[in-house]
Amino acid sequence: MSSAHESSSRTEMAVLSVRGATKRYGAVQALAGADLDVHAGEVVALVGDNGAGKSTLVKVISGAQPADAGEIQFAGRRVTIPSPLASQHLGIATVFQDLALCDNLDVVGNLYLGRELIRGGVLDEPEMERRSWTLLRELSARLPSVRTPVASLSGGQRQTVAISRSLLGDPKLVMLDEPTAALGVAQTAQVLNLIDRLRERGLAVVLISHNMADVFAVADRIVVLRLGRNAGEFTTAATTREDVIAAITGAADNVVVQRESRQRLAEMADTETEEQL
Repeated sequence: MSSAHESSSRTEMAVLSVRGATKRYGAVQALAGADLDVHAGEVVALVGDNGAGKSTLVKVISGAQPADAGEIQFAGRRVTIPSPLASQHLGIATVFQDLALCDNLDVVGNLYLGRELIRGGVLDEPEMERRSWTLLRELSARLPSVRTPVASLSGGQRQTVAISRSLLGDPKLVMLDEPTAALGVAQTAQVLNLIDRLRERGLAVVLISHNMADVFAVADRIVVLRLGRNAGEFTTAATTREDVIAAITGAADNVVVQRESRQRLAEMADTETEEQL
């Protein structure tokens, strides 16, 4: 697993650019003008406390819950994403936390579910199996067999199948929602290695995670949401977990307010001293 590294200054066009995304559910303001940029060959971690708006932003980008307002540009052009199908057609693949795998099918069956290869009016099982092995080898994925039922796989292996399936549509952007949640150390390492492979393939990757160790292991940049708004953006190699957590909790804002208050008090004291003189 490669360590997170500092991104060079980017001048190329972002694969995804979100500006002012707004989403309300009744009286709840889930997003209040959120922004997000992701470039090719870059892993951006989207972090924040529960209710910060992370999952809502992912749903907006994936077309599961279209935004009420805001602008989305993909590959340099303004787009609307009214449905998951529209998102997929653009080149956006989303792996949600539930993975949506069929336990009764094997790895090949899950990879090609809904996009089966047909030859001579029947399923082309040999070609699907060949392509499955090719894809998994390219991702350095470790699975016992592509004919193993998904129900018998570990959590990390199931996550590998779900991420691999998302690549069959040749996407430009992959979004992963809490991919290491409830995984052990070895399984987590397997998934993080897979995320490294996605970056090496030149894909833009959005990683939603609560796990700071995972974030600092693979992310190039970290974007913090709080109360539906951007609360900070960090280059991973140039920041600390404390800085990110302060942005997540709002402690960073308090520090700024306290510093400004101290400065004002000092200025007032200086003024009083000058008047006394």
